[in-house]
Amino acid sequence: MMHVTGEPTADRLVLRGLRARGHHGVFDFERRNGQEFVVDVELGLDTRAAAASDDLSATVHYGELAERLHAAVSSDRVSLIETLAQRLAGVCLSESAVDWVNVTVHKPGAPISVAFDDVSLTIHRSRHD
Repeated sequence: MMHVTGEPTADRLVLRGLRARGHHGVFDFERRNGQEFVVDVELGLDTRAAAASDDLSATVHYGELAERLHAAVSSDRVSLIETLAQRLAGVCLSESAVDWVNVTVHKPGAPISVAFDDVSLTIHRSRHD
């Protein structure tokens, strides 16, 4: 990905394993009972200004971002993890410092009739999409 200056955005801020209970899914029992979702986000941003100034306002406050992501998973029900992932990407891109984001939504309790470890969807979105 390219930064607005034309330079590649090499800096990445990663938050892995954020857990939240959501009532998402196509089946009534999923929407009624809810289940745990696990979220990973990777943010592309330029951290040089924050490093030079040592000022939190020049970067992403990852604690506050985690709280907003948690609230986004816990809020309005959707049927598809694709819809949830898009919602989470929007939360990340609302941060002015973020150029792009990779969002992975894990649904470890998905209603699958055979043994499995995890099902997940990863999307990539950028401010320039």
